[in-house]
Amino acid sequence: MNVTLPPDYRPSEKEPFMNERMREYFRQKLLRWRHELLEESNETLMHLQEGGMQEPDIADRASAETDRALELRTRDRARKLISKIDAAMKRIDDGSYGYCEESGEPIGIRRLEARPIATLTIEAQERHERMERTHRED
Repeated sequence: MNVTLPPDYRPSEKEPFMNERMREYFRQKLLRWRHELLEESNETLMHLQEGGMQEPDIADRASAETDRALELRTRDRARKLISKIDAAMKRIDDGSYGYCEESGEPIGIRRLEARPIATLTIEAQERHERMERTHRED
């Protein structure tokens, strides 16, 4: 499948859901996002390798440690997002992308634009969150 998208293409409710063009649009969107995350992750890694404990002042050292912890959390978040992006790419390949894991209903273009790794419709997501809250309160 080799689909060329016009530069101004945006998915629309008027076209068939998850047609070739739409799938290609989201595939490119996911690839761009993955590339940005990898770039940021590489920058974080370089900062972590540069920074050491050469700060003479204890407050500077504490500040450097806090920055380092934040960079590690950011890197971990990026790693998790990249694996979700990879899973979304597999769903594009197998034809299940854009459809709710629970109901099989279309997730919706606006939701996918905002969160291209979404696996649930808004309704299913809200149900999940309600279930999590009730189980946490037990």
